[in-house]
Order: sequence, then structure tokens, then C-alpha cells
Amino acid sequence: MKRFDLRHLKNDFCPRLKAILDNELEKGEVGIFLFEVLDFDNVQKSADLVKQSGNTLLNSLRFNEVDWTIMVRKETTKVAE
Repeated sequence: MKRFDLRHLKNDFCPRLKAILDNELEKGEVGIFLFEVLDFDNVQKSADLVKQSGNTLLNSLRFNEVDWTIMVRKETTKVAE
């Protein structure tokens, strides 16, 4: 299990989330991602990105007033484009 803090990226965290899912997690490994919710559309964007990448969203919850946490299990060895 690895933890990734993406809060410093503000609304532009999706490219980094995708890069981590593609390259930094092993198949079967769980990643915990923390990002800032300036726009609640980002919660849906993160869930869509996880689904499109062929991985499993295990949990998605509000961490505090401005931060959101998702847990993702890496399912694929190569991302489906």
C-alpha cells in the first residue's frame, strides 16, 4: 500500500493520478490518493479515470473540509487506452 498526496496540484491532479496508476503501482497493490476538492466535479473525474484505466475504486470519501481520499487497487498490468 502506497500513499500519494496530490493536494499541491489543486485542480490539475488527474494527469499525475493517471501516471501513478500506469507506472508506480504493482498489480494487486493499493494506492491511497489525497487531493484537494476545489470543485466536486473532480471527485467524479477521479472515479472515471480509475474505471477507464481498468482499476478498482475501493473507497472514496471526504477527508476534511477541503480534501478527498480515494483508495484504488491496481488491476491491470497495462492501461487500456
